[in-house]
Amino acid sequence: MDSRIERSAGGAIVEPKMNAVVLDRFGGVDELSSRRISLPEVGDDDILIRVEFAGVASWDALERAGAYDGAFGVASTFPYVLGWDAAGTVAAVGRDVTQFDVGERVYASTMPVKRGGFYAEYGVVEAEFVARVPDRIPTEQAGAMPWDALTALSGLDLLGLRAGGTLMVFGASGGLGHMAVQLARHRGIRVLAVASGDDGVALARWLGADHIVNGREDDVLAAAFEFAPGGLDAALVTVGGEIAERSIRAVKSSGRIAWPNGVMPAPVTPPSATVSYYDGDVSRAGTDRLNAIIEASSFEVHVARTFPFEEVQDAHRALNDHYVGKLALKVG
Repeated sequence: MDSRIERSAGGAIVEPKMNAVVLDRFGGVDELSSRRISLPEVGDDDILIRVEFAGVASWDALERAGAYDGAFGVASTFPYVLGWDAAGTVAAVGRDVTQFDVGERVYASTMPVKRGGFYAEYGVVEAEFVARVPDRIPTEQAGAMPWDALTALSGLDLLGLRAGGTLMVFGASGGLGHMAVQLARHRGIRVLAVASGDDGVALARWLGADHIVNGREDDVLAAAFEFAPGGLDAALVTVGGEIAERSIRAVKSSGRIAWPNGVMPAPVTPPSATVSYYDGDVSRAGTDRLNAIIEASSFEVHVARTFPFEEVQDAHRALNDHYVGKLALKVG
């Protein structure tokens, strides 16, 4: 442990080694292996989190394969620990951290390339990207929530719709999409949810979408114009591809389309409406706003499956299967 840590759980010395899922090189699912590695160093502005649940997401598979190698201007080093989302408890805090106490239940976002991710018993992250878990949210849900929920929230901010406005959420039964539906409904926005499969339609309906379309079977463009005859005010696209590109033609020319960076493929032919590519705000400003909404609404994260830590390879294989909501890894 770094000597700058002033407080640790119960005053005890935290073991300098931890169990983690690591990569020794980029590649397929078989490159994921479990072993003990050193705890990450904790700086003055950092929080050490004892991880209970980590999110498993499509970008983890891309990162595992090496798609992000060098993309963030930082050289990749091994052993490499994946995991962008997590929830657990504060194990220790840096010297300059005053707003969190040891033992508090927290969730966090990080970028693994810098100091390792959350597929480990402990993860370190700057306090700016850590938030308390609202009382009404189970830790399992909180662990799978941060990046998708905050990206959805930032997308809605970008679109700037008022109550009564019409919004298409394309990919409404996925991780980002099912959270976007709830956040939009909280604002009084009328939501056309484009979901995947019968189970996706059922989830979107349960979440309160005003109209639901099965993107696998239905004519999304026709349904959109039936929902909003003069054209949709906006769209939030969470899954790219030919159907998405065709569907966003339903957004009127004066409308806006929010397209998170990393959602591929991007449109080949630009629609008449403005397409804005963006990143989610995962800072304290974002988490404060998200937590306020969670406390004031019925927001929840639909976790389709949770895998034991030792079954991380199965979790990554499941990313290629059909599921609705999120996948999670039980670490602690």
